[in-house]
Amino acid sequence: MDARIARDSLSASWLAERLAVEPRRLEAMRRDGELIAVRPEGSQEHYYPVWQFDEDWRPSPVVPRLVRAARDAGLADNRLYELLNARAGLGSGRRLADVMREGGDEHVLAAVRSARP
Repeated sequence: MDARIARDSLSASWLAERLAVEPRRLEAMRRDGELIAVRPEGSQEHYYPVWQFDEDWRPSPVVPRLVRAARDAGLADNRLYELLNARAGLGSGRRLADVMREGGDEHVLAAVRSARP
């Protein structure tokens, strides 16, 4: 597994335990675009980036809009994850996920809408 995924994500089983929900509920939320998940090549399980949750483990309200924009742009879930982990600007050390957590929803949505699959 990619070290970045291991560092910033929880497996479906760990997240289900953390949120006290059934893993099937997480899968339904992922399919419905309520959560962002990545599935590393060769893995049987999805991993959920922790940056999409607030300090009380609630998903950011912009996540469904991001997922919808990504799907409209033809981006796969793994590509959306890569994009959100990309730098927010040429001279910036911040990722788009950081900008999202800081409330820069429109900036992040514009980046997703303009991304290539």
